[in-house]
Amino acid sequence: MKAFRLDELEAERAANDGAYLQFLRERNMSVGLYALDAGQTDPQQPHGQDEVYLVVSGRASITVGMETTQVARGSVVYVPAGVAHKFHHITEDLRVMVVFSPPES
Repeated sequence: MKAFRLDELEAERAANDGAYLQFLRERNMSVGLYALDAGQTDPQQPHGQDEVYLVVSGRASITVGMETTQVARGSVVYVPAGVAHKFHHITEDLRVMVVFSPPES
């Protein structure tokens, strides 16, 4: 078993001055914490893996392909591999758990 605490992951991510912290990598998936502050621009490019976002805090919009929706704590969004996607209109600091399958390269 591997267990993690969100507050410790957030502290590690912030200490490494990065928006993304991968904290678990296994044969069929990887998991990370992604952070964007209010008003920040999301620099993501499409990924070669399917991914699932679980919003743990904050508020924003996300556009996946041609569809846009509002997200907040508890929102879950699936993004197919290769599809353009971005968070935008981030009104509250956004913290998102990201699951990639297969693992992010």
